[in-house]
Amino acid sequence: QVELVQSGGGLVQAGGSLRLSCTVSGRAFSSLHMAWFRQATGKEQEFVAAIEWSNTDTYYSDSVKGRFIISRDNTENTVFLQMTELKREDTAVYYCAAKNHAAGGAPHIPPVYRYWGQGTQVTVSL
Repeated sequence: QVELVQSGGGLVQAGGSLRLSCTVSGRAFSSLHMAWFRQATGKEQEFVAAIEWSNTDTYYSDSVKGRFIISRDNTENTVFLQMTELKREDTAVYYCAAKNHAAGGAPHIPPVYRYWGQGTQVTVSL
């Protein structure tokens, strides 16, 4: 059984930084495409960033491009989301997600991901 366990998050002032982590167990991490999504209260789930299993390609939403960096450490079975220059509109519950690299679908579409983390709250204050 594949399990994604998230850590990080919390409360930060606007302009500050946070790092989220997501550690995977139960499957070869290096075979998984990984992604981060978020959902603010009252809004639909939103794609944030994705990284391919081969660690060669990354994808970002326009709203976070240039401020967030997704990375992975295949020796630690962990994907990271480094968030800088945080804004109030970044406030949301953040979820990591995983799918087998052989699975199809665009990286920004939530239903293509089979495995999900428990979610972690990020709150950005003024």
